Amino acid sequence: MPEAWLRLVGNGDHTWQNRAHFFGAAAEAMRRILIDKARRRRRRKHGGDRRRVPLDGLVLPVDDRADDLLALDEALSQLAEQEPIKAELVKLRYFAGLSLEEAAACLGISPATAKRYWAVARALLYAALSGPGKDGPE
Repeated sequence: MPEAWLRLVGNGDHTWQNRAHFFGAAAEAMRRILIDKARRRRRRKHGGDRRRVPLDGLVLPVDDRADDLLALDEALSQLAEQEPIKAELVKLRYFAGLSLEEAAACLGISPATAKRYWAVARALLYAALSGPGKDGPE
């Protein structure tokens, strides 16, 4: 995504300490891009207060990913306050697309520890996303 690259190197200050630092910055840039896009889509100016309706029996899909992504961002921010390394693992896996082993190497933890952290982080995020009053991920 060119936008992610521009966010990484746009200000000219792109001296990364190591591979983990680079992937962490890349994951955060991707996260910010996706969240900004989701917020834009929800704005009234961009039709955020409208829903698509079927025309002549044709059912048009409604893109609810923006709401899901914003809920994930909120839950991930809360996780980062309590469990920063687990939140970083989620960002590296979800937003940077790294495998469990690659993310573990970036974080300087063993693959076994990363696997445990991944399971805990997924459970915490699932609980946050499917808490009271929420439909939860499908």
